[in-house]
Amino acid sequence: MAKDDDTTEHDEKDDEKDPGKGSEKETEEGVPPAVKAALRKANKEAETYRLKLKELEDRDKSETDKLQDRVTVAEKRAEEAEARALRLEVAAEKGLTLTQAKRLVGSTKDELEADADELLESFGGAAGGNPDNGGRKPPPGKPKEKLRPGHVPDATEEPDADKVADLVFKQSRGGL
Repeated sequence: MAKDDDTTEHDEKDDEKDPGKGSEKETEEGVPPAVKAALRKANKEAETYRLKLKELEDRDKSETDKLQDRVTVAEKRAEEAEARALRLEVAAEKGLTLTQAKRLVGSTKDELEADADELLESFGGAAGGNPDNGGRKPPPGKPKEKLRPGHVPDATEEPDADKVADLVFKQSRGGL
């Protein structure tokens, strides 16, 4: 409180003097040297604190900017994930492959469904097929084996037991 009173008295003294007529020596003569030193010290401390405050504000701004950037990136990723999930959902409902699902265009479910219908029409309904066989649907019914004949022995020819025994013996010895 003493400093406030001193500054008030000092301000009153300055108000009493005519600012245009007085010189610096007159204003400095009325202020004791200890008060001048204390005032200089206080001004330096105030400047230091102003600089520190500015640094803290700048640091907080950069942290805020960083957080804002992270929020923006997270929102963009969330939107992309939701759009992808919606495309996959529509593709599954329409029987599209994953490759075809990537080509769906639209921002709403109705738009995606309309695009899926167009895609199905352009592929002639073959969209629900297996991507491993070119998108063709498998034939209905039980699958048939495609066996290829190897060596077919003659029905009249009977194996010779001695020849078979020799072959087995040679194989066990590593002869063949």
